[in-house]
Amino acid sequence: MAGSASEVIKSLIVNVVIASSKGVGAALTGSGAMLAETLHSFADCGNQILLLFGLRRSQRPADAAHPLGYGREMYFYSFIVALLLFTGGGVFSIYEGIHKLQHPEPVGDLRSGLVILVMSILLEGWATIGNLKTMKERRGKAGLFQYLRDTKDSDLVVVFGENSAAVLGLTFAISALVLAKLTDDGRWDALGSLAIGLVLVAVAIFLAREVKALLVGEAAEPQLLETIEKCAAEDRRILKVLRTLTVQQGPGEIVVALKLQFQPDLTTATLVGAINEFEQRLQTQCPEVKWSFVEPDDTD
Repeated sequence: MAGSASEVIKSLIVNVVIASSKGVGAALTGSGAMLAETLHSFADCGNQILLLFGLRRSQRPADAAHPLGYGREMYFYSFIVALLLFTGGGVFSIYEGIHKLQHPEPVGDLRSGLVILVMSILLEGWATIGNLKTMKERRGKAGLFQYLRDTKDSDLVVVFGENSAAVLGLTFAISALVLAKLTDDGRWDALGSLAIGLVLVAVAIFLAREVKALLVGEAAEPQLLETIEKCAAEDRRILKVLRTLTVQQGPGEIVVALKLQFQPDLTTATLVGAINEFEQRLQTQCPEVKWSFVEPDDTD
């Protein structure tokens, strides 16, 4: 969680600098694409503040009202961020693009606009590379896209989605600004704004879909099942894993409910000891398992 927080803070600082610079550039050039990028960056700043707030709230300890803790609050705030990215960034950029197509305007100071955009893309690229390095450490041998689909680190995925969308959007903004100036046709600038809006909408839909599955209640990663089978096989008193139910309760927090078949001649004390030892082995090998509930049974 600490690594995720550092990535969010880094992206927040970058976006504050970039948003301010883009605002100056939009005023100097009168570019709709620059304005769309300015609003996108300011929206990202608000989104990252929300993610930090969600991280803090999700780390509160369990209490009587929430016996399994507050881990899912992170998913709630991640989902809100996806909605804000859709409306505050994507929809407005599309609206601005349509408006500029209907009422094209000439682009002003090209040089200032390009300097700001190039600086912005370098900063966003630096933040995105940092996201990729953090994800590489966590995903192991899994491919990037597979990791994005399967990971439970919603905050890290949201930040990566924002930063990568920003890099692509800035590329569109630079192209639109140059084409509008060279051709003296403001419609290129409008098309740049539309392209940025479509990118943001696509990223927001992807993020919302991924986070929704976690918010509703999604099973933990399949590798956990292998760990459970391994832990059971290490104890001769356990004959078989009959059924396993896992739920991702929050980033780094998993609930496990199990039915285990034990040797039929165990005393109550021996059975209790076997269950406790199994739970200790499981939590040692998989620290993300915060809650485990084992039911001894002889049938599924």
